[in-house]
Amino acid sequence: QVQLVESGGGLVQAGGSLRLSCAASGRTISGYTMGWFRQAPGKEREFVAAVWSPAYTYYADSVKGRFTISRDNAKNTVYLQMNSLKPDDTAVYYCAAGPIGASSRSEVYHYWGQGTQVTVSS
Repeated sequence: QVQLVESGGGLVQAGGSLRLSCAASGRTISGYTMGWFRQAPGKEREFVAAVWSPAYTYYADSVKGRFTISRDNAKNTVYLQMNSLKPDDTAVYYCAAGPIGASSRSEVYHYWGQGTQVTVSS
């Protein structure tokens, strides 16, 4: 079992930055793809970014060039650096762990955190 706890959310003005963290326990994250998803009110959960090694990352088109996902296996932690935030980025952000090579499909991820709220004001 992997337990995931997100932190770092909050209220920020458009154009600002936030850094989300996802601390894992129970197992090392080195054997997993780690992903970030988000869910805005009234919308379905959507893929944001994923990493399965420092060299292999990918992003949703909506965040490409603005968000950066990274992982620190020694700290068993995954990060999401979010820059140039827009009001459309407002959502609850979830960290997830899935098999190596996991895609953007949320159903392949086995473990989920409880989420952290990100609110971007205009």
